[in-house]
Amino acid sequence: MLRQLFLASLLVAVPAVCGAQGSDSAPIRPFTIRVPDAVLADLKARLANARYPDALQGDGWTYGTDLRYLKALVAYWRDTFDWREQERRLNQLEQFTTQIDGLNVHFIHRRSKQPNALPLLITHGWPGSFVEFTKIIGPLADPAAHGGRPEDAFDLVLPSIPGFAFSDKPREAGYDPARIAATEAKLMARLGYQRYGVQGGDWGAIIGAQVARNDAAHVAGLHLNMCTAPPPAGVDSSAGLSEAERNRLKARDGFQAEETGYQQIQGTKPQTLGFALNDSPVGLAAWIVEKFRTWCDCDGNPEKIFTRDELLTNITLYWATQTAASSALSASFKAACFWISFAVGNRSSIFSGMAAIPWMNSAGKS
Repeated sequence: MLRQLFLASLLVAVPAVCGAQGSDSAPIRPFTIRVPDAVLADLKARLANARYPDALQGDGWTYGTDLRYLKALVAYWRDTFDWREQERRLNQLEQFTTQIDGLNVHFIHRRSKQPNALPLLITHGWPGSFVEFTKIIGPLADPAAHGGRPEDAFDLVLPSIPGFAFSDKPREAGYDPARIAATEAKLMARLGYQRYGVQGGDWGAIIGAQVARNDAAHVAGLHLNMCTAPPPAGVDSSAGLSEAERNRLKARDGFQAEETGYQQIQGTKPQTLGFALNDSPVGLAAWIVEKFRTWCDCDGNPEKIFTRDELLTNITLYWATQTAASSALSASFKAACFWISFAVGNRSSIFSGMAAIPWMNSAGKS
């Protein structure tokens, strides 16, 4: 379905691919994950010596991550979780790095066996990573092997946002979504793709929307799983809305009031937060898993959707790469650029679609 949305915008549904590498001569290097043994030994020691606070006014998730849940997760992380096994699985993916505008950018590039597969750029969000996409790589690149149609295949490009995972951390101010979008467009050109689709959610939705606007000559279509916009200036936001729509806005306001405290601290003092998250793996796990629980349809139990290994692979990636602070900095730009990206008048002519998820709609999350 996603491919059909993109192809509907094309008169001729044949992407132009110029070989393994485009006209840009900067090298593209294969990449293999190998976290040093010393980093893993230090992690295990810190987990063994964790110091937990008392639960605030009883157990549960009301004031943040549940103490009992976190202790069980950390015990599994310390005693059972096998990073080397997860590392081996991730290294089965085609990973590369290349330098763009002074930053080394890490990405996965899976070419489909289908000769006319549409290139698709997919960008993650926070507190996620390329790890979140490992389950969709096979079905999208080789749909025939998963019960789909060969003609629905994609070539996949999955970059790690600068400041995340194995991409370099930006050291200068102002590395905002527009600059990241320009980096991703240059990456697609370097890979030889002259026509491609764009997909993203959360941080990836903001970047993806920028890619579609700024590289419109090459973008076939845009698909988002986060899409929102403020009302025009001077217009009553509830004017003309049904009762159900007004209730949805009320639910969203309540969600924003209760569930966006992380965004305020990351958007103002990410360096201060970074000291804590970069020094305590337990703190990092609590900070990340609480958002996974809040943002998934799991009836209060994140392990209803994600296995412990899946949760901890993503968390360990943040720990091993020491990107808690640099990824938190993204919220500074996200908070400032969120409404700009989707503002009235900031339109895109690209054929676009969005995923309207009923659970998120009813909960006021989108």
